[in-house]
Amino acid sequence: MVPEPLVVATVNVNGVRAAFRRGMDAWLEHARPDVVLLQEVRADTDILIAHLDRLGGSWHVLHDEGPTAGRAGVAVASRLPTTAVRVGLAGAPASSGGRWVEADVVTPSGTALTVISTYVHTATAGTPSMDIKLAFLDQASRRVAELGEEEQGRRRVVVGGDLNIAHDQRDLKNWKANRGKSGFLPAEQAHLTRWRELGWVDAAREHAGDIEGPYTWWSWRGRAYDNDAGWRIDYLWCSPGLAGAVEDVAVDRAPSYEQRFSDHAPVRMRLRA
Repeated sequence: MVPEPLVVATVNVNGVRAAFRRGMDAWLEHARPDVVLLQEVRADTDILIAHLDRLGGSWHVLHDEGPTAGRAGVAVASRLPTTAVRVGLAGAPASSGGRWVEADVVTPSGTALTVISTYVHTATAGTPSMDIKLAFLDQASRRVAELGEEEQGRRRVVVGGDLNIAHDQRDLKNWKANRGKSGFLPAEQAHLTRWRELGWVDAAREHAGDIEGPYTWWSWRGRAYDNDAGWRIDYLWCSPGLAGAVEDVAVDRAPSYEQRFSDHAPVRMRLRA
């Protein structure tokens, strides 16, 4: 029997308690991800697990709450067995410009898959916060290169999360007004270009093709959501050996402003793994 496709999703929940109050549980029941990568959890691990347990089943949770309460926590929640976990990036201190957690899971077909949830801080151009962000991205890019080299038929990898970077003009509605600003700086974009040069695949871009968007973040303020004036800053990057297994990628944009459970939309992909 051919195993069912595996569903991996990423979403910045902007606070897991608030997200569940706004209907995140309905999205999880509809999307039924085998693995969900979470950013900005803003709750301790027990609270996160309690919310996931409402959906039934058994969840394996790896959560890095971060050094500051209420900010930047990232997690991997998996319905699949977990064989190993790793927290953080070598050379990136706890006060760095982001969070990074890795979990090795076993897919229904018995193959090894590493899933990573990461969050990169927004920062401000021309300030020390941007230096910290770029330093974190340096470490992330080194790890991506290492994982690509380690793959070599042994394990495949997904890096997902809120990178707070629009890679090019297609990824930002009002790109002209944001030149020189955080999230649209050449120094930030160069890291994603490097990942692509290493053979990694931006699954949503590969699936969508050469179009504007699809965006994943919109301000709560004004009519940004209604006008689809957004940014594409949430990603699922696949290692070279995994990219060919991707069957479909979707951005689960809520039908209306009122139905959003976060200011970010989930990105979800289905793959044979």
